[in-house]
Amino acid sequence: MNKSLRLFTVKGIDIRVHLTFPLILLWAAYQFALVFGGLSGALFGVTAIILLFILVTLHELGHSFAARMYGVPVEQIVLSPIGGVAQLKGMPESPIQEMIIAIAGPAVNFLMAFVIAAVGYIFGLDFRSLTITFSMAESATLAALISYVFISNLFLAAFNLIPAFPMDGGRILRALLALRLEYSRATNIAATIGRIVAILFGIYGLINGGIFMIFIAFFIFMAAGQEARYSRFKHALDGYTVKNAYTTSAYRLQPSYSLEQAKNLTAYTGQEEFPVVDGEWLTGYLTRSTLFQALQSNPSYLPVSSIMDRKVIPVTPDTGLFEVQQRLVEESRQSLPVVSDTGRYLGVINHQLIAQLFQQAQSSPIVPGTTSR
Repeated sequence: MNKSLRLFTVKGIDIRVHLTFPLILLWAAYQFALVFGGLSGALFGVTAIILLFILVTLHELGHSFAARMYGVPVEQIVLSPIGGVAQLKGMPESPIQEMIIAIAGPAVNFLMAFVIAAVGYIFGLDFRSLTITFSMAESATLAALISYVFISNLFLAAFNLIPAFPMDGGRILRALLALRLEYSRATNIAATIGRIVAILFGIYGLINGGIFMIFIAFFIFMAAGQEARYSRFKHALDGYTVKNAYTTSAYRLQPSYSLEQAKNLTAYTGQEEFPVVDGEWLTGYLTRSTLFQALQSNPSYLPVSSIMDRKVIPVTPDTGLFEVQQRLVEESRQSLPVVSDTGRYLGVINHQLIAQLFQQAQSSPIVPGTTSR
């Protein structure tokens, strides 16, 4: 189930909002109603948060456009109560390029600080006193709103530059380390620093009763560990291709098999996904879920060819294993069919086979170019 809604699209990039996003609006309305009182305070809070998330969106677009400049596709930007995330399909291998992509977000915030200050000046606010206007405000005025957004925008930029994954500062640190160290080593160091920072945040939150700070600390700690695991996995699979891990022994279906026969083979083998092969040629793919959904509304004698997925894109023996793993995750598949360069069916590759090779590669690396089974 998709947990976000599309708001609009910028240069082909979907801007989406997580279904929990209204929680931050309710929180802001309540908090500022306490500060300024009544409906005007609540409206102030909602308006301030909307303006801040416009800045968050611009921040993420900064990352996205910089990534595109280096040929890295951008899937979407998702806004949630704790901020925004630009979902990139990979990162450039060059540390300098990664650094520029990471810096682009905070750079947009610093640029917007000048824009906000200029707006404040137009409305008669002194740039030098803009940072104290909100703390001295007694009512929900336009000056207080501009001041609050200005301060929060600078805080957003500075906070993101803290050297802790998944924030921009952590990626900048990793890029700087990668100029001198092997990439996975640089990632491990940066991730360790990120977890230390997260622990310090958590301690600070516990001492001061900051539940939100504790939540952020937990998020940073988990994200830093995930980044380290991702890098370790990618590094271990470098140089390995499908021919090192795929299996030729997976059960297959013929297009003429009935749904009942496919169901029986599923029960007998426990296999979740089946290549549909006509002679030596792959004609489609069938998953267990598609099969059982079809059986609910179709006669059991219907041929497999009528419900199989004909659009599945197979991989070849020379496809990189890390690329295959990414496809399995992105497409929510358990396995993918393997075909030769001429399209002849060879076998399947799945999560389990990749995980087995990953374990072997960590303990005693396989010679690239050999077939594991």
